Amino acid sequence: MSFLKIFQSCKLVKGYTNYLICDIQRNNIINIPADLYEWIVENESKEINIEEIQIIDVNLFDNINFLIENEFVFITDIPDLFPKIDDNFYAPSKISNAIIDISPQIFSELEHVIFQLSELLCQTIEFRFFHLATESEIHSIINIIEKNSLFISSVGFILPFSDDINYKELIDINRVFYLQVYNSNSSEIIYSSDSKSFIYYSTDNLNSEKSCGIVYEAAFTLNKYSFLESLHHNSCLHKKMGIDVNGNIKNCPSMPQSFGNIKDTTLEEALHHKDFKKYWNLTKDKIEVCKDCEFRYICTDCRAYTERTHEDKEGLDISKPLKCGYDPYTGEWEEWSINPLKEKAIKYYGVQELVKKY
Repeated sequence: MSFLKIFQSCKLVKGYTNYLICDIQRNNIINIPADLYEWIVENESKEINIEEIQIIDVNLFDNINFLIENEFVFITDIPDLFPKIDDNFYAPSKISNAIIDISPQIFSELEHVIFQLSELLCQTIEFRFFHLATESEIHSIINIIEKNSLFISSVGFILPFSDDINYKELIDINRVFYLQVYNSNSSEIIYSSDSKSFIYYSTDNLNSEKSCGIVYEAAFTLNKYSFLESLHHNSCLHKKMGIDVNGNIKNCPSMPQSFGNIKDTTLEEALHHKDFKKYWNLTKDKIEVCKDCEFRYICTDCRAYTERTHEDKEGLDISKPLKCGYDPYTGEWEEWSINPLKEKAIKYYGVQELVKKY
């Protein structure tokens, strides 16, 4: 007897138009036809006759062989040895990642803020500069983390291009994972000497927190941690904390609600505010349009800028991200900013400067 099994690392995702298999171990993704998706769902763990399939449906046979050869599925005569594993998600950190928008008033409190994040077991911090940064500013941030052996394992920087900064030297520093350098003359990615870190030069102008939240394919993340987190939690705000340029403590610097200021509120106190975690468990399966999208578990969400069309019974905004140009009902991408249905929300958020001019 032969039984069809899907490798545990391979996850089927059904969209309105397209269907995916996501390999969260090898970070690989493929599109599959709708009829193949339905056949796998119906026959997984059931007895099948490969020889009979080859005679009756050559196309299905070829598709199954392709999936076997590429290690998405396998055939076994002892299926009980391969029970399904729960897709549970667990992260011990109180806060797993943070964004800090750098300004003069933030810098004076920065060491204290970083210490508090470390105490919350935060692993990753992104520092964003909307002013021209200096190399000494960047080194001082890195030194705070390095000299105190803090829990933080990875840092990233978003900053405008400057001829006075040696980016290639910075990217080789321990714990620096990436540098996103905007307002550059060209767009390119350069990797560190050990290929573990990178510099992303971009011609975009990211001059404020209003520039974030744009959804595009290159930003999709496919790995076990992010996929399982997206299954159970919000892919943008779960265990995230943000500090805006004025020192306000938020879920994300772009979000409107503040839970105190770093000058008079500890991060722990902000974390325990009754509304701080209200979006943490809002998955893409509960968000309009996104719930029908095949990319919903590999695409980051954005609750700061949405189309403002739907709320749930708890008053949570469950609208599609404003800055997403993908339509899962047609399977096509378009420039989000020129969609006439988004004009009202674009005006509400005051992001008209992001509208593309053609």
